[in-house]
Amino acid sequence: MTYKQAIDHITECASYGISPGLESITGLCQRLGDPQDELKFIHIAGTNGKGSVAAYLSSIFKSAGLKVGRYISPTISDYLERFDINGRCMTKKDFARYMDIVRPVCDAMTAEGLDHPTPFEMETAIAFLYFKEKNCDIVVLECGMGGRLDATNIIRNKLSCVFAHIDMDHMQYLGDTVDKIASEKAGIITDTVPVITGPQYEAVMKVLRKAAVDHDADIYTVKDDKDVIPAPGVREMSSYISGVKINLRGGSFYMSDEPGKRKYKTPLLGTHQIINSAVAVRCVRAVREACEDGRYDIDDDLRARIIKGLTEESIAAGLKNVKWPARLQIISTKPLTVIDGAHNPDAAARLKESLDELIPGRDRILIMGMLKDKDAEKVADIMCRDAMMVFTVTPPDNPRAMRSPDLARIVSGYNPRVTSLDSVEEAVEMARMFAVQNDNSVIIAFGSLSYMGRMLKIYNVK
Repeated sequence: MTYKQAIDHITECASYGISPGLESITGLCQRLGDPQDELKFIHIAGTNGKGSVAAYLSSIFKSAGLKVGRYISPTISDYLERFDINGRCMTKKDFARYMDIVRPVCDAMTAEGLDHPTPFEMETAIAFLYFKEKNCDIVVLECGMGGRLDATNIIRNKLSCVFAHIDMDHMQYLGDTVDKIASEKAGIITDTVPVITGPQYEAVMKVLRKAAVDHDADIYTVKDDKDVIPAPGVREMSSYISGVKINLRGGSFYMSDEPGKRKYKTPLLGTHQIINSAVAVRCVRAVREACEDGRYDIDDDLRARIIKGLTEESIAAGLKNVKWPARLQIISTKPLTVIDGAHNPDAAARLKESLDELIPGRDRILIMGMLKDKDAEKVADIMCRDAMMVFTVTPPDNPRAMRSPDLARIVSGYNPRVTSLDSVEEAVEMARMFAVQNDNSVIIAFGSLSYMGRMLKIYNVK
């Protein structure tokens, strides 16, 4: 099978849709020899920020001298970005080879009257095969959507369970309240495995704390409010962020807990990235502490390399060297142009907050593209009211894309200065034309990550 044939096949399998549950992925992996059972994982769930946390963790573990696999979705510029080892994507040849292994197993399952695995389940199985074959020391694994019934939750050997910010999204699958969604995501928590979380709604923290107690797990929280008191009976260790500074070059902050107060820097923009990087720091510290205390069932060589490699110097270097495109990324300075994959209300609110802080008082020219299953109404309410103008686009090559005219009709309820355009290229051309006439303007392209790769290509950003 060629790479193109492999991609065509997984695209065809999209007709099987989304099917939350572990039965199919369990059957698929069993037939493949359960490669996931020979790997060690950092498991990440959340609504927004889990990809950023995964990027920080991967960079830190790499700086510590470890071989780190990372499995993420969606991707920006290349499908194979979802399978990454120490910053390098899987090759096309390898993907075709793994599909040659997985496809006949899927066909055999359907021949037995079982459901055909979904594309995400097939990709997850391929990731396990890949990371096992390449002898990864640690795999940073991002949940696809929920947690409890997510295909990634088949794994056994977790070093920590990490939670980025939990908010409203995928309600048709996860529930219509934040505590219901949190309950689904808390399903990744495993007996005695450290739980790491940044600031959450109190309803979410209540769910996470209960799950941690039920699984006899310590919970490590990153906070910016020292007055927050842990619930009785919860083994909760808190780290505190202070001295936060952000600008258009990145951010810095201090973080205090054992072993003391230290300063860290990140090149990623926005206050939310301070939180994401602090969560990653607390996670690797918890992993190092658990290794020092002998709490993991791992071989002595890996334990020794984790303890030796995860120094404060390697942690700081990992944060400083992280790369994570299309997250409040400046892709041009003349005119100032920023892209961000803010595709739901919570992400849009964080984007607006960061813009207000980083570049206040600028006239905003927006390029907006969304998927049909996202809450475009609320995103438009948050982002579009004060914009100088809004250009809507249809995210290319995505069957879930919302049509540009439909999005423009939604935006018009919040800003009459909206124009539907036929392509991302046309939107960029129009936005630039207006921006060069106004020195106070800034172009913001946001929404679905599925067109951010096109933005990077237009601006020739690698």
